[in-house]
Amino acid sequence: MLTFRQLLKSIRQLNIPPDAPVIAHASLSAFGEVHGGAETLLGALLTACPRVMMPAFTYKTMVIPEVGPENNGMEYGTGEDRNKMAEFFRPGMPVDPLMGSLPERLRRHPKAKRSSHPILSFTGVGVDEALAAQTLEAPLAPIGALAEEGGYVLLLGVDHTVNTSIHYAEKLAGRKQFIRWALTPKGVVACPGFPGCSDGFNQIEPHLEGVARRVTAGRARLQAIPLQDLLATARRLIEMNPRALLPDSSSDPRVRDTLQAAGLEA
Repeated sequence: MLTFRQLLKSIRQLNIPPDAPVIAHASLSAFGEVHGGAETLLGALLTACPRVMMPAFTYKTMVIPEVGPENNGMEYGTGEDRNKMAEFFRPGMPVDPLMGSLPERLRRHPKAKRSSHPILSFTGVGVDEALAAQTLEAPLAPIGALAEEGGYVLLLGVDHTVNTSIHYAEKLAGRKQFIRWALTPKGVVACPGFPGCSDGFNQIEPHLEGVARRVTAGRARLQAIPLQDLLATARRLIEMNPRALLPDSSSDPRVRDTLQAAGLEA
């Protein structure tokens, strides 16, 4: 069973500067048994890295319209049942369970703040300026703000398929972004800048050799990557090859429309 001290030691072995902000992604189950569960992992993370941001996405707010822009990576008119279950976004809305248990724990932290995007919000401690950088039109701007501060991506028992920062690199490289719609107290709101499919993101792994720092804790692999290096690497790969970091085959309509926007066939 992993303890707080063991987790803290492993995270500190990544040698992240104590004043550097991090965007973290985590899977508690990847560690095996942890004494105290998510609270212990979060406590170790915040002790080692006092400035932490995590995605706090809320997919329950999303609705699918009957019609919309062409090549938008979705099938219109297919959301009748889902739309009936859609919830209004509110600042205290729980993080989607698909994000894992740690972001919700972070959101509930007494010092945590949260941005207000109705689908792609972020939550964090000590990253107020980054959270404030987000707008409806630029949902991933907090990642850019962390990069400017010399921030890091921290992967705790997860791989790059959940690495939201690569989506920001896609935007920087000019890759197609999409529009989604969210239910809010002010009505249904269009949310541009929605990212594409991440199923192919593990292709970046060999390109980060010499940059990524890796240790293990229990059964989990931990990685720390300087954000600026990650963004530059992903952007370069995409600009050199429009198919880079996309899955070889996928039924995701976002992949189809990403390739079509680049003048390629799926």
